[in-house]
Amino acid sequence: MNATTADTTPGTTHHPGRIVLLTTSHRVAPGLLSWPAWQALRTADRVLCADGAHPQLPYLREAGIRVDEAAPTAEELVAACAGGRTVVVVATGEGDPRLTDGLARLAGSGRVSMPDLELLPASYDLPGARLLDLVQVMDRIRVECPWSSQRTHKGLAKYAIEEAYELVEAIEDGDRDELREELGDVLLQVVFHARIAEEALDAPFSVDDVAATIVTKLIHRHPHVFGDETATTPEEVREHWLRTKAAEKQRASVTDGVPLGQPGLALAAKLASRVRTAGLPVPLPSGEGIGYELLALAARAESEGTDPEAALRAAARAYRDAIRQVEG
Repeated sequence: MNATTADTTPGTTHHPGRIVLLTTSHRVAPGLLSWPAWQALRTADRVLCADGAHPQLPYLREAGIRVDEAAPTAEELVAACAGGRTVVVVATGEGDPRLTDGLARLAGSGRVSMPDLELLPASYDLPGARLLDLVQVMDRIRVECPWSSQRTHKGLAKYAIEEAYELVEAIEDGDRDELREELGDVLLQVVFHARIAEEALDAPFSVDDVAATIVTKLIHRHPHVFGDETATTPEEVREHWLRTKAAEKQRASVTDGVPLGQPGLALAAKLASRVRTAGLPVPLPSGEGIGYELLALAARAESEGTDPEAALRAAARAYRDAIRQVEG
């Protein structure tokens, strides 16, 4: 692309033209552009793109848009607009700071009659779009990282527990920055396990299958939102949830599905909750020792609407603070 000097001679009729910087999101399927973007592309005198492998190019050419592979300087781009021409620049995913900085310098110099400059987003990220980035990053790490490529579900299990505890701590601390980070760490565990599951020879599944499963479950367990049922109170919502869950699981015992590996107080409270919800006349077992006393305390806390694990952690944190105070 040859540069020419824009005509700024006094008395000369000059039409500086128009530059449209077209931005697209790589998280949206190529070709899904906004109507203003298609209008700009179809009416442009010239369409340029510096990246010959840009994912939009095949779809633009299929639509009859001629796209020239070129990386003009700011001066060349301004010259191409001379005479009132419109040039659309299809930006790369990383943008083009060299070009935009050059245009800013030209505009600030006052020596050049600048074309109209428009930034036109052609596609936008939808809510949750950054999850696609996480999936892509995890896929590359799984392939290229010597440590991550060797991990198994069993080998990662302890990290899921650790990250869950760190998330709970961030919630209890009320630290918003820490909460955001720990949520990301928990999310990573989900995506990591799903990526490993893709490689299984027996019943492989992907993160999309994981998402589809939970979406189906949520819709089914919220008939008051997605169906014809009605629920106006949290209690009615809980009734819907328990009823649909019972129909799904078809469990032989109310204890089915209660993970025995969870902390003792949480386990005791969960069992007490299952018994209370089912209305079973099961008395607490009697016995000697602190274990039975803790069981009774956990059951009492659950019946009063208190999470015994959270309550004990709060007391332990107060104890920690007292220790530090004595230590000075």
